[in-house]
Parts: sequence; C-alpha cells; structure tokens
Amino acid sequence: MGGYGGLSATTSGFASPDTGSDGSTAASDDGGPDDVDDLPLFDAHTHITPAGARGREPLSAAQLVDWMDAVGVDRAVVLPFDSPESFPVQVPTPWVLEEVEAYPDRLVPFCSIDPWDVDDWETATELLERYIERGARGFGELKVEMDIDDDRLEPLYERCGDYGLPIIFHTDQHTMTDDVGLPRLEDVLASYPDVDFVAHAHGWWAHIDGDVEPADLGDIPEGEITSRGRIWDLLTEYDNVYGDISTLAGWNALTRDREAGQAFLEAHHDQIVFGSDYLFPDQAIPHLDLFDEFDLELDAWADIRYRNIEGLLR
Repeated sequence: MGGYGGLSATTSGFASPDTGSDGSTAASDDGGPDDVDDLPLFDAHTHITPAGARGREPLSAAQLVDWMDAVGVDRAVVLPFDSPESFPVQVPTPWVLEEVEAYPDRLVPFCSIDPWDVDDWETATELLERYIERGARGFGELKVEMDIDDDRLEPLYERCGDYGLPIIFHTDQHTMTDDVGLPRLEDVLASYPDVDFVAHAHGWWAHIDGDVEPADLGDIPEGEITSRGRIWDLLTEYDNVYGDISTLAGWNALTRDREAGQAFLEAHHDQIVFGSDYLFPDQAIPHLDLFDEFDLELDAWADIRYRNIEGLLR
C-alpha cells in the first residue's frame, strides 16, 4: 500500500484539485511541446569551485557547461560560497562573476555577502550594487551558522527586497537554523513579503512529512509520508517561498513515498524549482530522472523546469 494507510491519493486528501478522478493528468493541447523533454530545463542550483575539496576535483565553468550539454540542461544558476562555513573551499562572488562571463546565454550568476564580515551595511550595499552591475541576478547560496531569523540577517533581507534579488538559502541543523515546524522561517516570510525565498536542503525537505523530529532537520528521513508536513502549508499560505529540489534531501523527499511526491508536485508545481546542486565533475544527479518518475501536465512541468526560476530572477 501507499503512504496513506491504503487510501488512494484522492481519498487520503493528498490529491491536487486539478487531478482527474482516475489520478491522470492531461497532456498539452495548446499546440506547444508534446513531451516534457522538449521543454527548456533551467537548473536553479549549481556551483563552480576553484579548488578541490572533500576528495573531489574542482569544477570550472567550462566543465559545468559540458555537463549541461551532456544531460540536457539549457541554463543554470551558479552560486558562490562566500561564508567559510558554507564549503571547505571558499568560492567568492567576484571569482564566480568572472568565470561565468564567457557563457552569458548559459550561466546565470548569483552573488553573496558573508554576514559575519559586515560591520557597515552602507559599504555592503555598495558591494551588492557592484555585483548587480556585473550581472548578478539573485542572492545565494546563503548558508551561515545563524538562525534564519537572526537580527544580523535583517539588513540583508531588506536590501535583497530593495534590489529585487531572490534568496536561495540552505537550512539544516547547523546553518540557517530553525525549529521543528519552521516557525522562524514563517516569521521571516511574513516580515519580508517582497522578498522571494528559495528553500533548500534537509531542514526544509524533512517537513514534507507531518512527523518530524529535531534530528530530521539534518538528516534524510526515509519511509512513507503519513500526513502533510509544514511545507505544504507554507507554500499554500505564502507566495514568496519556493522549494528547490536539489541535493539528496530534495530528491528523497519526493521519492520516499511516490504517491505523496506526486500529490505534492501537483499541488505546488508553481512554487517548485528544478535544481541539481552539481558541484564536482561526474557527480551523480538522480534529479534528472524526475520527469520519468512522476506524471504531471506539461504546463506544470514547465513551471518546475524553467518558468518559476525565470520569474524569480532580478
């Protein structure tokens, strides 16, 4: 049986209201692409690195584009790591901006500022403006050892709102931390309605299930999903939060219980972005199988594959 006590997606309360009574989804009838693979694919979460780390080789912009060509990714957001706790090798924004300049039609740079280094937000704002002038279209990856509602992050959120920069953040048991139920994130979403937040990693995706323990915020929970978790509600109640499916945490959340994953994607495809977190050469990316694992209308797949992230970019 599925993860709903033997009930169907419809009778369990998980089905999207747009799903047919037989659980099927309609094909495109507007004269557009006939197959999901014909739709553009925009990866909202990739990296390049100047040096190897964790036993992995470095990854150049050219290597990233080669991988994109090989797997069918048309464009990709490239995220720096400016905070030391983000990654063993620092990946500063200026380096990322310079590296991606050769691929303006393929690579979209984001920028980052380490909140720990900011003593003067006027100076930091000038730095942010320079990054935007050089092509930055968003902010991230924001991955610092602070609570997500830490007072020191407030000026950053305000400035991203002022400049129309979406924020991609990583939340787990160490960085951008929250409690079970994500009350701190909800407070941030309510406090900054003009800022688009793209949530990524364990702390977010554990909450696809209603049964969450503190240890799950840094783990990849397994097993059937017994009830709708907190992220179902947040995506319904707030239009300024999105889910980034990258990392194994995102992939596992959708596939640990495919009936629930199907219902989740049907209900929230307009707030989900495709991401891989591609970080080193020859990295395995199961997310590329997403489009074979689930059955959505082409219009819903278009949201996930490219429209949502395109709509968020500055």
